[in-house]
Amino acid sequence: MQRFGTLSFGHYGPLGGGRELTAGDSLRQAIDLAQGMDDLGAVGAYFRVHHFARQQASPMPLLAAIAATTKNIEIGTGVIDMRYENPLYLAEEAAAVDLISDGRLALGVSRGSPETVVRGYEAFGYTGSQDPRGADIAREHFDTFLRAIEGEGLAERDPNSPFGGGNGMQRIEPHSSGLRSRIWWGAGTTDTAEWAGRKGVHLMSSTLLTEADGTPFDILQARQLDAFRAAWREAGHPGEPRTSVSRSVFPITTAEDELYFGGSNDQDGIGYIDGMRSTFGKTYAAAPDVLVEQLMQDAAVMSADTLMLTIPSQLGVEFNLRIVESFAKYVAPALGWKSGALQPR
Repeated sequence: MQRFGTLSFGHYGPLGGGRELTAGDSLRQAIDLAQGMDDLGAVGAYFRVHHFARQQASPMPLLAAIAATTKNIEIGTGVIDMRYENPLYLAEEAAAVDLISDGRLALGVSRGSPETVVRGYEAFGYTGSQDPRGADIAREHFDTFLRAIEGEGLAERDPNSPFGGGNGMQRIEPHSSGLRSRIWWGAGTTDTAEWAGRKGVHLMSSTLLTEADGTPFDILQARQLDAFRAAWREAGHPGEPRTSVSRSVFPITTAEDELYFGGSNDQDGIGYIDGMRSTFGKTYAAAPDVLVEQLMQDAAVMSADTLMLTIPSQLGVEFNLRIVESFAKYVAPALGWKSGALQPR
């Protein structure tokens, strides 16, 4: 593990006791949290994207705000659901955020996670899928998105335009030359991870795997990372790809931490998601020295270069910053992280 950051689900709504976290509160707190983490060193702020739910849904305004108010932190998504996206508009937005941040964007995209509605992407106007989960739409949109950020001309120029006519094909603008090297695909299966390796994009391994044969979650995930890297090499892509995994990790250093997380589940889970038998990772909650021992035994955490800490965003900025700071001080250095390791590219 060389890098770590937070993965926020961005939940908002009633908190109990007559209190409520509004959508505006959630967005402003996300910006404040990212600014606080920027002061800690080599960390990143990543956001889940869900539609038709009380969570973050349109991440680009949020990422732009964070990009403009931080200096070093990596910002990104984990992940944008490509079934819902106009690929050219997303390419324009992503390039703009990448330019504002001086190349600190880590844009994670994929088919998306299970939804609260039935085929919600059709309500956004994306119909005609032959797949019950819309995977064909997601990959079609993704291919167009990659062509756009690579600078391919996608619209014929008008030689009679009063705004600078010409001939040939026009690329989308703005264009960020390094953005293509900062795209990630979120994968929940080994087959999808291998596909991402062949495409030459980085890998965000999911919080669950739609595989369940009794093998521990971390071993399944480490095998997925190995298969991805092998596919990357076999495809002839230069350099080393990046990989990330996410975990719920809570250093217990106060009585309040113990109250919230002392009874957390410490075993892998097996269940069904999207009709497929799946393996879910366990929660790590213990004293820092115990966490170090546990995480060093987690094959996927030690294999990936980036660890995303899923945080309880509803508990507020101060609480979550303390969790991140405790991890940075007492756990991360033992896993290989060095403050200042992540710099803008």
